[in-house]
Amino acid sequence: MGIDESAERVIPLPCEQVAAYAMDWRHDAEWTQGIREATLTREAEGGGFGAGAEVTRTAYFLGKRIDYVLRVAAYDPPGLLDMVSVAGPMSMHVTYTFAPHQGGTLARIRVRGDTAGFYRPAAPLMGRKVRSSLVKDLRDLEQRLTPSR
Repeated sequence: MGIDESAERVIPLPCEQVAAYAMDWRHDAEWTQGIREATLTREAEGGGFGAGAEVTRTAYFLGKRIDYVLRVAAYDPPGLLDMVSVAGPMSMHVTYTFAPHQGGTLARIRVRGDTAGFYRPAAPLMGRKVRSSLVKDLRDLEQRLTPSR
């Protein structure tokens, strides 16, 4: 049993600009719901951020502190950032995609996770909460990048 939630939003800016901000882990706490801190805890093989890098996030979800580590599985800016959890309370797969759109950039976030064990009874609630958070994330991303609008 698991969750599979996604959201998308057209952001009225060029794809490269939206992706550069959203794919930079240093901005995670600025626009991603619940994240209080993000730290690059392992660099990619060639150094810096990219496939193989790991980001440790501290978040609050349903009132509980959660620490988890996401490993970059695929990194192809400005179109794709795909990460899988390698440590944390549940397995998770987070995919960000950015594509040119007539209105600017079509930004999408998809979160898949395994709610087995302790989280199984809360799976329906978690799914709704994740979906709501993703919608807010994309709204906040747009507001962060277009403050005068």
